[in-house]
Amino acid sequence: MAQLILMPGKERSAMKQRHPWLFAGSVGRLEGRARPGDTVEVLADNLRPLGRAAYSPQSQIRARFWTFDADESVDDAFFKRRIAAAVARRDALPELRGQDGVRLIHAESDGLPGVIADRYGDTVVVQLTSAGADKWRKAIVAGLVKATGCARVYERSDSEVRALEGLEPTTGWLHGEAPTVPLAIMENGVRLAVDIAGGHKTGFYLDQRENRRLLGELAAGKEILNCFCYTGGFSLQALAGGAANVLSIDSSGPALAQARANLALNPQLPAERAEWLEADVFQALRDFRQAGRKFDLIVLDPPKFAPSAAHAERAARAYKDINVLGCRLLRPGGMLMTYSCSGGIGLELFQKIVAGAAHDAGREARIVRRLAGAADHPVALNFPEGEYLKGLLVQVD
Repeated sequence: MAQLILMPGKERSAMKQRHPWLFAGSVGRLEGRARPGDTVEVLADNLRPLGRAAYSPQSQIRARFWTFDADESVDDAFFKRRIAAAVARRDALPELRGQDGVRLIHAESDGLPGVIADRYGDTVVVQLTSAGADKWRKAIVAGLVKATGCARVYERSDSEVRALEGLEPTTGWLHGEAPTVPLAIMENGVRLAVDIAGGHKTGFYLDQRENRRLLGELAAGKEILNCFCYTGGFSLQALAGGAANVLSIDSSGPALAQARANLALNPQLPAERAEWLEADVFQALRDFRQAGRKFDLIVLDPPKFAPSAAHAERAARAYKDINVLGCRLLRPGGMLMTYSCSGGIGLELFQKIVAGAAHDAGREARIVRRLAGAADHPVALNFPEGEYLKGLLVQVD
C-alpha cells in the first residue's frame, strides 16, 4: 500500500478534529504508486500512522479518509459494515417509519466519502462523486442490496463534481431491472412520481420532506406562492393543508409538466386551487410587484447558487435579491420559507442575508424557526463543511 506523508503540522485536523479531507497543500509526498481511488496509508511527517484514505491525484481534496484507524482494512467487508450501520441509523428513527423515500447514506456524514444513496420504495439510487467511491462501486452496491433487500439499484453518478476528481459521468442499472410501472412514493399522504433517470439529484429532493409537511400545517386558508417549484412537492402539501390558492413557478416546462402529473396522481386534492407558471422566478416576482399582487406565504427554494466558497460573494447577492423580492410581496404578518442548499453559504451568513433583504424591502422581520434538512440528513451535525440544506421561516410585518 502506498503511503501519503503530510507536511509538518498538517496532521492536526486528522488527529484532533477527525476531518475527513486532506487538501493538496497538506501533502508532502507520496511514497509508492497509487492510482485514482486507491487506498493509501496516511502518515504524519514523523511517520505516525493517521488512518487510511482514498487517493485522488486530480482533486484539490487529495485524499478522503475512509478510516482513522490505521489498522482497519478497507475491503468489501468494510463497506458492508459501514452501509449496514448507516441503514440501521435510519431504521431507528420513528419519523422515517412508513416513508417511501429516505436518504440512506450521506457521504462523509456516514463515514463514506463521495457516496450518496436514496431509497424510493424498493429502488435505491446511488451517486458516487469521489474517486474512492467510484473505485469501490461493486462493494457499495453489494452492501446496499444486503442491508436493504432492495429489488434494484440505479446509478446517477452524473454530478458535475465528478469532473473535479477526473471522473466521467456514468448512469445506469447496477442491480436488478427497470420497474415495469413508473416509480412513485407516498410522502406525508401525498403521492409523488420520481424520475430517477432524468430528475434532479437522484430524482427527488428528499431533504425537504419535513419542511413540506410544515408548509401543509401552515397553509390553511392562505394564498401561497411556491417559487422554483420543480415537480410540485411543496405545492401539493400546501393544497393538502387547505390552502386557498397555490401559484407555483418554475423555469422548466418538463418540471411543471411533472408537477401537474403529480397533482393528477392525487384526486383528493383541489386541483382548481392550483396555478402553474413557466417563467424566470426573478422576473416573475418583479412583475407581481408591479401588478400589486400579494401573498400570505411564499416559498423560496432556489437551485444551488454557490457550488463552493469561491462563489459565495456572487451567490450572496443572488440570495439577497430573491429574498428582497419575496419580502416585498408578502402581506403584513405574512411568512417567508426561504432556503439555501449552497455549500459555500453557511447558516450564519444566510441569516444575515435574509435579515438584510428584509431591511432593504422596508419590512420588519422575525425569524420564527430555523429549517434544516430531514432527519435522515445528519450532515450538518456530523460534517458541517458538507453541502446541506439551510432554511428559515420568517414572519414580516
